[in-house]
Amino acid sequence: MSSQLERSGRWPAIAFEQVPWVSKYEQGAASRNELRRHQGPYEAAIPATIAHSVAHLPAELSAAVDEAAVEIARFDEQLGSQVAPFVAILLRSESAASSQIENITASARAIAEAELAGGKGAGNAAQVVANTRAMSAAIELSADLSADAILSMHDALLRPHNPDIAGRWRTEQVWIGGGRLGPHQAQFVPPQHSRVSQAMDDLLAFIDRDDMPAMVQAAIAHAQFETIHPFADGNGRTGRALIHALLRAKGLTRNVTVPVSAGLLVDVDAYFGALGVYRSGHPEAIVARLADATFAAVANGRMLVEELREIRLSWDDRIKARRGANVWRIADLLLAHPVVDAAVIASSLGIATSNVYAPLEPLLAAGVLTHTNDRRRGQIWRSKEVLVALDAFAARAGKRGAPSARVAQ
Repeated sequence: MSSQLERSGRWPAIAFEQVPWVSKYEQGAASRNELRRHQGPYEAAIPATIAHSVAHLPAELSAAVDEAAVEIARFDEQLGSQVAPFVAILLRSESAASSQIENITASARAIAEAELAGGKGAGNAAQVVANTRAMSAAIELSADLSADAILSMHDALLRPHNPDIAGRWRTEQVWIGGGRLGPHQAQFVPPQHSRVSQAMDDLLAFIDRDDMPAMVQAAIAHAQFETIHPFADGNGRTGRALIHALLRAKGLTRNVTVPVSAGLLVDVDAYFGALGVYRSGHPEAIVARLADATFAAVANGRMLVEELREIRLSWDDRIKARRGANVWRIADLLLAHPVVDAAVIASSLGIATSNVYAPLEPLLAAGVLTHTNDRRRGQIWRSKEVLVALDAFAARAGKRGAPSARVAQ
């Protein structure tokens, strides 16, 4: 089959199968007409096998992919020598953007405060913190992209809020769009859960290949992952974390997380549309979307980094303290963690908690920090300037098109 595909230049499309449906909803859960529309068999996707498939891309698209790869590598290298403050901030920004694609939104302040609280709670900010953990796990596990690694990414994402399904392949049918009653009117019905394990083995064999550009492989692997939809929830965020794991595994990034999801946010409808086109046997659209997203993400990321540098430079003129004092170390810490408490400062600087308060005074006097008393966490300090820069980053990513309804049951 793979040799035939290589000769014809076709990418395999998904097939479909009819599956019996027994509704769990009884009369009274909806109108009789609505319940009638969700009776009888439905069609579920059968994912194509891609382990040995070959993607033949137009020359213009191949050139764009090469340029995008160069942009990612250049951005990563430029921050390599001064990476400390930007690793955390870019990782968190990418996690927030990936969550926003799923309509999980929170301000930079809310995210930073949720991070300070250990990601506890059920709000959107806590979910972004969990997504940051999943992204971090993806990068840490990139050297061995196995089924266990992907399950660990998902576990990091969902264990704080949905431990019953965290780190487990789904055991039921899911669908995208169409409502809660059944899959009959869904926009897309992923494969039956009985097919998930075998489909993921095929995807992992594709990921293990070294005969294609990393950007192409990442885009296709992501689209195939979303087609399989191996989890009951969290597929989009885990699938975008997989992109970063692949970019790191293939050596395209070494230092930072390039905020690709912020680039995808530029046109969410085009992104979901490209996933649909991929399923019909045309990988070009999702490859093009990832390349376009890369250019947008790097431009936005560079702007964020430059704004943070300018903010930090402005503090040099305002802070009145001797060089080498802990006050300057706290100032550097704020670029990565714009909301802090005494415990975070003490741990980061390796000093006693009792020694935290004196170096905070020059930062408060200079307006670098503002101080509040939080009834749950005690005293906390915020850098408004850094938080404003992070919110501006999110606003620049924007949303040109509102995403279509996506309901997974």
